[in-house]
Amino acid sequence: MNQTEYEWVKQTRELIFDFCRELDPQDFSRQVDGFGFQSMRDSLVHISDCYHAWLGSYVLLKTKKPITTKEDLAEMGLDEIKVRFDQVDLYVKEVFEVFSNHMDEPIQKRIPWRADEELLSITPGKLLMHTITHEFHHKGQIVAMARHLGYEPPSTDVLGTMN
Repeated sequence: MNQTEYEWVKQTRELIFDFCRELDPQDFSRQVDGFGFQSMRDSLVHISDCYHAWLGSYVLLKTKKPITTKEDLAEMGLDEIKVRFDQVDLYVKEVFEVFSNHMDEPIQKRIPWRADEELLSITPGKLLMHTITHEFHHKGQIVAMARHLGYEPPSTDVLGTMN
């Protein structure tokens, strides 16, 4: 994974943001049964929380509270979510810069936002790949939720991105 490839991830994310801007605001936050994070809004926040947790907290030690509370989640709109992703992009950029020659060297420490003392040993490269595949998994669920609610969402396939 490199910065150019991450730009493709960001392009597909922008497709989802543009699509979500056009939704009825109630549908954006409507609970849709059958999905782990039951609304499009909640799913987008969950995606960003994954980046904040694994890259911002575990790898970069920038935050000890990477997970959005239910109370804060209920108040979030697309603009606030985009701000969280702006920070995600800064984390990813910093991971590329700081670990460019060390992406495959394990980091061993406890998970900062968890109460237990268990140590985890994992590489920055694997956590970066995890956060990106996690994002695409949940973007697929967002597309499915939108279809369930009667919308025609865009394709979020990386093959549709610009070089």
